[in-house]
Amino acid sequence: MTAVPLSRLLLFIEEDAPFGDATTEAVLGDETCEARLRFREAGVAAGLAEASALFMHHGVSVTPFAADGDRVEAGAAVLQITGPARAILLVERTALNLVGRMAGIATATARFAALAREARPEVRVAATRKTAPGLRLLDKRAVVLGGGDPHRYTLSDAVLLKDNHLALVGIEEAVRRARAVSAYRVIEVEAETADEAVRAARAGAGIVMLDNMTPDGVKEALEALETAGLRDRVTVEASGGITEETIGAYAALGVDIISVGALTHSARALDVTLEVFAPQQAD
Repeated sequence: MTAVPLSRLLLFIEEDAPFGDATTEAVLGDETCEARLRFREAGVAAGLAEASALFMHHGVSVTPFAADGDRVEAGAAVLQITGPARAILLVERTALNLVGRMAGIATATARFAALAREARPEVRVAATRKTAPGLRLLDKRAVVLGGGDPHRYTLSDAVLLKDNHLALVGIEEAVRRARAVSAYRVIEVEAETADEAVRAARAGAGIVMLDNMTPDGVKEALEALETAGLRDRVTVEASGGITEETIGAYAALGVDIISVGALTHSARALDVTLEVFAPQQAD
């Protein structure tokens, strides 16, 4: 299953070849070939469903050797591709870009999640909305494949009262207004101090986001919530500047969720390649 409709994936091909593939159309005719999509480095497979959908739409046969979410080793072939050479080369770069980016995000997510869960097995590692425009659903799918939580997909999903909202409307009034609009949406409030965390929980927030706090600041906020008898009434999320080196320390404090923007805005794409063979040379 792909994260986005095929019609949207095809727009990526149109972007790459708005008037056709000038090189391939100039030098190739009706030749057929075989190809293998291979990982040059180890990681979590992602984007294979999207790549396969694009190849198959263009009349190419695809045989998977791995599934999205699988851990693959360096050198492993993940897709066997057979069909018209023109079609395979048309789709090649778009498929590699999608697989490389998504696998990079999935691999980074798996790494962050493993580090956090070493400290606290029940903690969840989440993405943010810091995604590439046009690629959000794919970025979020990659996070899920890596064992993370996608967080909000869009502004429409839940109420998240951030610093810029609260600069205009105070915590208590903002929560009151949000609850008056809908009883079904989760209300999350960003807090920058222990006092704000308590105020948000007392006002009725379902999630309190401890934003850009040091581990000491998070510990203080958790203790304040506990002292006020509010800790069990809210989900506590830590967010802002959390790295591979620090995520374990945040998890060990007892937060429920750790959100990491770097999963999608800074993850390095995995190195993947497509090797093409003439039919008689296929191994």
